[in-house]
Amino acid sequence: MSKHLTVKEKEQKSYESMKGVFGYKNKMAAPRLVKIVVASGTGSGLKRDKNRNDLIIDRLGKITGQRSAVRAAKKSIASFKIRQGDPVGVMVTLRGARMYGFLDKLINVSIPRTKDFRGVDRKIVDNIGNLTMSIKEHTIFPETGDEELKDVFGMAVTVVTTAKTKPEAIAFFENLGFPFKK
Repeated sequence: MSKHLTVKEKEQKSYESMKGVFGYKNKMAAPRLVKIVVASGTGSGLKRDKNRNDLIIDRLGKITGQRSAVRAAKKSIASFKIRQGDPVGVMVTLRGARMYGFLDKLINVSIPRTKDFRGVDRKIVDNIGNLTMSIKEHTIFPETGDEELKDVFGMAVTVVTTAKTKPEAIAFFENLGFPFKK
């Protein structure tokens, strides 16, 4: 029986598999994880339901293990009926042990639980080495109970790395175990 490697262990071993391809001189030149940002936009739903932000803050807290912060609008936009300073979203920035734990759970448990999952497209990796994926329903995470299905919301997960190029980042994410499409 093979031992399941955590994301942190995979990150440390990725240098060995990538140094021949990308010509790294030492381990510090290899890509590393910096942070993970989990964000959910609440938009104008707050005006109809005052408890919506509290609900999303609570559920993101359960999913990430860290309390989330409410984000305010930077500008007033009359056509959206938003004033400067109105709460428009909720965001969590994960670093360190929580980051590795969340990414491990995302790759091995949550993403495979999505309906009709066939792999993640490589287009979600941008040219500066970051991966941004959207999750349509927060219910793919095991922390959300089945009784909470009435208020389903989506979120964006951004994994920030030190990779310099898109091919380098894709190779790094494959070493971490991201299930890309074949």
